[in-house]
Amino acid sequence: MKILMITPYLPYPLLSGGQIRTYNLLKNLKDKHEIHLYALIKDDAEKKSVSELEKFCRTVNLFKRSKRPFTLRNVLLAAVTPYPFLVTRNLPIKAKSVITNALNKGNFDLIHAETFYVMPNIPQTPVPILLVEQTIEYLVYQDFVKQFRVAPLKPFLMFDVYKIKRWEKYYWRRAKRLATMSEEDRQFIREVVPEAKIDVVSNGVDAEFFQEVKRKRLSSPVVLFVGQFKWMPNRDAAHFIHREIWPHIKRAAPDCKLWIVGRHPTADIQALNNEPDVVVDDGIEDIRQAYAAASVLLAPIRSGRGTKYKILEAMASGTPVVATSLGIEGIKAVNGTHVLIADDAEGLAEKTIEILSNQEKAKGIAEAAKKLILKHYNWKKISRELDRIYRQLGKA
Repeated sequence: MKILMITPYLPYPLLSGGQIRTYNLLKNLKDKHEIHLYALIKDDAEKKSVSELEKFCRTVNLFKRSKRPFTLRNVLLAAVTPYPFLVTRNLPIKAKSVITNALNKGNFDLIHAETFYVMPNIPQTPVPILLVEQTIEYLVYQDFVKQFRVAPLKPFLMFDVYKIKRWEKYYWRRAKRLATMSEEDRQFIREVVPEAKIDVVSNGVDAEFFQEVKRKRLSSPVVLFVGQFKWMPNRDAAHFIHREIWPHIKRAAPDCKLWIVGRHPTADIQALNNEPDVVVDDGIEDIRQAYAAASVLLAPIRSGRGTKYKILEAMASGTPVVATSLGIEGIKAVNGTHVLIADDAEGLAEKTIEILSNQEKAKGIAEAAKKLILKHYNWKKISRELDRIYRQLGKA
């Protein structure tokens, strides 16, 4: 089957959840389909990664978007067109004409669009579209605006969120088929678009890769948080840990360390390095080393939907996990068996302390979680589900 796939990022190197997902799906589908990738990049330096993707794709086509989001063009387009800022920053000048030309000449069986905000780059076409929603974007930005502290700007931001919501729903209806990361997201979209055909194609993890690194013996307990800090829910979670959860943990475990790992930390997160027993690390090359040197992964996610890679990776690594209900969304994990769950600061601190103080329980939860990952969240199984959808949609 001949597939045109469009993504808002180049799926290599593996620096974000979206890149990890797309790369592993391409890797596992390469022998079943002829995939032509159309990807957005921010910097010419990214072109060096094309050769890695050419192993899996028949062609790799790049569109340059602005390196910084707040350019004059992006802001003006958001101000004078119906599109929200999230779309205008992912709207390269020539993308639509190039994709139109490819569709006219290429005899494609289907289009795979990764995220709704690349959809405006696709012309009106009879070729069926599979829209994959990694998260429900307007809910993420809605939460951000609610917490935004500069009151005079709030009305403008809320109007942009309204536009995100309007266009996201529009493209849910335009796509022939939808895929979400979790059952919760599928039910949410179905309430808005009851007629939509929606599948769950969950995220996964390369379990064998994460099991290669042996866990380390620690002289003092380490609480780990992992997140890419361009993603607003990760910034919120890091501050939530530091301000509200960490003081409870320190009272119960004075020798404990907090290790915050992730790329692109903002200045206020970087400043946490000045706190005693807190380390912010944005330079770790192999994330497996972080999981291997942690007593527990703490994931107090309060906004943003979809499956969280850091939780899957920690489970595959044998690191016990404490998370919120939202953080564990999309993962078939049972509270008390595969993970410990709480939704307020005191509860999350209590569950973390329980892991730190009870090695037998920590080991039991980690082993059960690892078995869960091997059974349900390996990329080969997930790619077979996507292959099934491709064949049904292309045939239709």
